[in-house]
Amino acid sequence: MNQDFETLLLATDENGICTLTVNRPEKLNALNNKVLNELNAAVDSIKDDLKVKAVVITGAGEKAFVAGADIKELSALDPVSGEKVSKRGQDIFQKIEDLTIPVIAAINGYALGGGCELALACHLRIASNNAALGLPEVSLGLIPGYGGTQRLTRAIGKAKALECIMTGRQIKADEAFEIGLVNQVVEGNPVEEAKAMLHKILKQGPVAIKNAILAVKHSGSENGFDTEAKLFGELCGTADFKEGTSAFLEKRKPSFSGK
Repeated sequence: MNQDFETLLLATDENGICTLTVNRPEKLNALNNKVLNELNAAVDSIKDDLKVKAVVITGAGEKAFVAGADIKELSALDPVSGEKVSKRGQDIFQKIEDLTIPVIAAINGYALGGGCELALACHLRIASNNAALGLPEVSLGLIPGYGGTQRLTRAIGKAKALECIMTGRQIKADEAFEIGLVNQVVEGNPVEEAKAMLHKILKQGPVAIKNAILAVKHSGSENGFDTEAKLFGELCGTADFKEGTSAFLEKRKPSFSGK
């Protein structure tokens, strides 16, 4: 990945973990058109880079992950342009969810509006103890438009999602953990904890991790169980499956090839 971005920082370490940082701390990392365009390009580059094994998404500074969208840009929308903006945001965030390598949101500070929706598009979420999440769009006469109504409902259930969306209230880190909105709450920098979790994940069979992401994505759908069985069967023909089972029977650690 050799692209230069104005609003993002990308860095991939020796373990293949790419840290994507929204870098507008003076604006609390708010999502404007420039950020969304660069985020779209960054996700495309990550998808095509075979050296990247996992992703951490975070925000620059200590105050915010992403504090929301650019309200000045939103204020100019009409019904036609508003629907287009919503669909565009949905498409970009869907690309993140569709990645078949693990993606963790390291939530430092505020994750509100579009920032909460960005976190929800990630596979896992780790929050600092000073984090606050929420979808306050109703205070602007809007609803979440980048997939928030759908992903929050999947994460915490319909009744709780409606409560959070209709009140627009901020959800502190401890409550976010209690209701299943985040996987873990940590003191200090959540990026390091996210990387520690990814180190554990990356020790497992990479093809199995990919298929696990795909299978869970179909949970709740009509063909969810069929998809699980198909993906399970595919794995039974892989070299990683043979290595994993052989290593278990031989009482040694597996050495996965990703094939």
